[in-house]
Amino acid sequence: MTYPKNRLPEHLADSDRAAGFEVSDAFERFSQMNDIFTRAFWDDRVRTDDTDAFFASYRMEAAPRRGDGFTQKDFALRNAAWLISDIVSERSAAEGIREGFQGAIRDDTPVAPDKVELGDPGVEAAEVKAIAKIFGADLVGITDFDARWHYADRPDVRVMEPVANDLPDGLSRVIVMGHAMDADLVETYPSALAGAATGREYSHEAAIVMQVAAYIRNLGYRAVASMNDTALVIPYAIKAGLGEYGRNQMVLTPDFGPRVRFSKIFTDMPLAVDAPRALGLNDYCDACDVCAVACPVKALPFGPPDFGEEVTKGSPSTQRGVRKWSSDAEACFGYWAKLKSDCAICMRVCPFTRPRPRTGWLDRAWYRLATGAFGDRGRAWARRIAARRARARVKPREWWAALRKE
Repeated sequence: MTYPKNRLPEHLADSDRAAGFEVSDAFERFSQMNDIFTRAFWDDRVRTDDTDAFFASYRMEAAPRRGDGFTQKDFALRNAAWLISDIVSERSAAEGIREGFQGAIRDDTPVAPDKVELGDPGVEAAEVKAIAKIFGADLVGITDFDARWHYADRPDVRVMEPVANDLPDGLSRVIVMGHAMDADLVETYPSALAGAATGREYSHEAAIVMQVAAYIRNLGYRAVASMNDTALVIPYAIKAGLGEYGRNQMVLTPDFGPRVRFSKIFTDMPLAVDAPRALGLNDYCDACDVCAVACPVKALPFGPPDFGEEVTKGSPSTQRGVRKWSSDAEACFGYWAKLKSDCAICMRVCPFTRPRPRTGWLDRAWYRLATGAFGDRGRAWARRIAARRARARVKPREWWAALRKE
């Protein structure tokens, strides 16, 4: 199914323009069968002994080694961090659904038969955001439902074949929540220890997204909880005003840079939507290649955004038809598989990834320069400052030593 511009609803076209999205008439919805993690289970071009061992390492087959950050203790912390997410994702595996990853999270509570009478959509949106933060979300935005970003199909994980990726009719809003990863753990990437930062947030977001969805269903409205499943979360996060797209393939947020995981809820609750925000983060990336230089396998692009061809070599794991930076997913995941853990060097070295909030005057001044307060010249100064202030990777043994002193 293609999406010619003359068939796109005007409110979505307006939102595209505000977000800086360029979507070609050749755009087609992405099949989740082609997600690089899914391909590692069925595509011999991706699946190797290393990728099988990578997935096995998240259970009791971690195969720890002597390298700093890859000891049994490091793997133990990482795998424990994933536990709650794993419990949720595995509970429907016998039916072919890996909830939160390859299938939406199933409702744990029914929709109340009587709907609460709601007031102004803006007031109701503010209240839902406050509730999400009570449960633990760090960022919350709301945007319109947009079928373009939904997977054309999802895999049945029993047989790794495509099946329908359906949602109930009538869902009109998407609540997007951001979950900040632990700053100190992120500073130890790449390591199994750092993988605990990823697992911790997946476990946190599983609980948070399910709780917020349950709250909405108890009000009498439908709410489908979702993590990496069902739809691409990056365009939704950008449309919800939470950040901008970076060269490292992540959403850059003002508060946390790219060290954020996202979840989402599809609902028919009538809520006011947020507008995409021009934050100046994406503009900084135009002339910054720190993440691409740091990538061990050169999986990130050096040039300007394109429609998915610079480094992807025709990979089916690349979403085409949208002008953006795209990575070599096969090279990236191949490196993860050799590590037996996620990498995220590109997250750690990003100048917008700060170990602590910008409380000092120098950090605040740098951010103003970087985001365009003084135009291109100011951004150039910010890049020079960032190069001088670049932080070396924290050795995992140093993280453990600091933990013992607390």
